[in-house]
Amino acid sequence: PPSPIDVTKLCKSIQDIRCKLIRLCGEAEGHLESHFSTIMGSYDNPLHHLNIFPYYSNYLKLSQLEFNILTKHCSNLPTKVAFVGSGPLPLTSIVLASFHLTTTSFHNYDIDPSANSMALQLVSSDPDLSQRMFFHTSDIMDITNDLKDYDVVFLAALVGMDKETKVRVIDHVAEYMAPGALLMLRSAHGARAFLYPVVDPCDLRGFEVLSIFHPTDEVINSVVIARKIPITKQCSVEYPLAPTKLPNKCFDIEMFNPLNHVNLLEELDIEEQLS
Repeated sequence: PPSPIDVTKLCKSIQDIRCKLIRLCGEAEGHLESHFSTIMGSYDNPLHHLNIFPYYSNYLKLSQLEFNILTKHCSNLPTKVAFVGSGPLPLTSIVLASFHLTTTSFHNYDIDPSANSMALQLVSSDPDLSQRMFFHTSDIMDITNDLKDYDVVFLAALVGMDKETKVRVIDHVAEYMAPGALLMLRSAHGARAFLYPVVDPCDLRGFEVLSIFHPTDEVINSVVIARKIPITKQCSVEYPLAPTKLPNKCFDIEMFNPLNHVNLLEELDIEEQLS
């Protein structure tokens, strides 16, 4: 259930325990995804068996949420997307490509070659996704000018499991992303921050933070969306180098029913008008 706890105010010993827990959970998730990716990859049509993954329904909900947030803040659907930290079971890319962004190409980045090999096995037999999903074995800190090609960059929750590393990654993509491109990140809120790192608006230098959404159901990750500030505006009064964010743009919103997402977006519009 929702918790008002602020992990930044905890004593150092508890902070250290939290950091270790995040790393432990991250390692466990890696094993979980590898295990089920291997099982799925043994079938003739792996994508027909995604539902054997225990958290598949969560990915369906989270991808629905991210798609609705994305479409609220861009006039045209992206043609080329990067997903950083895709792992051996890139369910976000697969679900978005299959059900929401059905003409978009997805470039998945992971530092682990075995993870990319397993992920490729899942889509290679599919006539559609095999033509639209690409896998790159690279450290995102080594990717520079290629980042300019993407309309949207997704950053997985466990890319940078401590604050310093995550901020370095964000600063790096901010340097090379195209002006006006969107960055979508996963964060955590309240007690959920014991499982995943928190991305604060102040971490997003060079971006305009558009919205932050905190689900309160079984989906753990919050979703942050930000727009790369045009270079010509970065040093202006309107667009300082620090992240720009209106205070009322941070919402604690219960995870919406996908069948009722229009009402949620209307609620957000009302909130924005009240500013």
